[in-house]
Amino acid sequence: GREQVVLGNIHRYSQGLINQSFSEKLFSEIIAQSKRIQQQDFKSIGFQGEHGAYGEAAALKFDRTMVPLPCREFRDVFDDVRDGQIDFGIVPVENSLEGAVGEVNDLLVETDIKIVGEEILPIHHALLSLPETDYREIKVVYSHPQALAQCRGFLSRNNLEPIPFYDTAGAARMISDMRPKAAAAIAHKSCAELYNLEIIKEEIEDDKSNFTRFLILASRCNIGTIGSGNKCSIIFSTKHEAGTLFAVLKVFSDAGINLTRIESRPIRNDPGKYAFFLDFQGSDRERKVISSLDEVRQKTIMFKSLGCYKEVTR
Repeated sequence: GREQVVLGNIHRYSQGLINQSFSEKLFSEIIAQSKRIQQQDFKSIGFQGEHGAYGEAAALKFDRTMVPLPCREFRDVFDDVRDGQIDFGIVPVENSLEGAVGEVNDLLVETDIKIVGEEILPIHHALLSLPETDYREIKVVYSHPQALAQCRGFLSRNNLEPIPFYDTAGAARMISDMRPKAAAAIAHKSCAELYNLEIIKEEIEDDKSNFTRFLILASRCNIGTIGSGNKCSIIFSTKHEAGTLFAVLKVFSDAGINLTRIESRPIRNDPGKYAFFLDFQGSDRERKVISSLDEVRQKTIMFKSLGCYKEVTR
């Protein structure tokens, strides 16, 4: 009934140069394609930044059947997953050159979001500018702070002033929309085509082995939709006493469980206390993992199991 109302309106308003039968056929096809897409029940995955961001590339590498949706900030990704506005989220947690992404780690401490997967993406930056810009006149470069840091040597050698922006692809889009003079952006080379920019130079990162590890996030209701895993992530904090951290790590050593990451970060709402991020190989269904985590809970003052997921290797 709703379709007939829409087509009736199309028929009524198709006047003058537009043939009525053409309009009806066009919108009938649009409706049919829309219904086909809805019936396939595609899952959505949110990433921070604009289209062309590395988060979008990582999302498509993880699962090309998911629909990537841009979010302004990392917190928006977490909030939209929590509220059910999107099915999954993807966020960078650490980079091979610059280390941990602080804001994402803070959000993992503060929220109840779970990890259901990971993806590792090689990062290769390009310098992009407006087609009419003479590269010799470029003075300032916009990009995400992490990308600027990863290209610190290139920027220094060419006397370019780095200006932080909320996103790599967002910086490219800003250059295209605002058209500032003597300015360029650092982003993935695909942003050149997306935003009608020219590639001045590719692979300007300081280390060609540069890569970023991304986490796939889900709410509790979507935890079991990805499948079982062989890698686990936890967060914990201990009393500020000698030997407490060692006691926790000894649990994993005694059980023969291999740790792949351990990192500490101040707890923002509890000054003087630290959260420890720990990844290890193993399934949360294994007996030795279950018993080890039970023992760790007893030795910590705060403990969060973030999830068990399939490990990705480079």
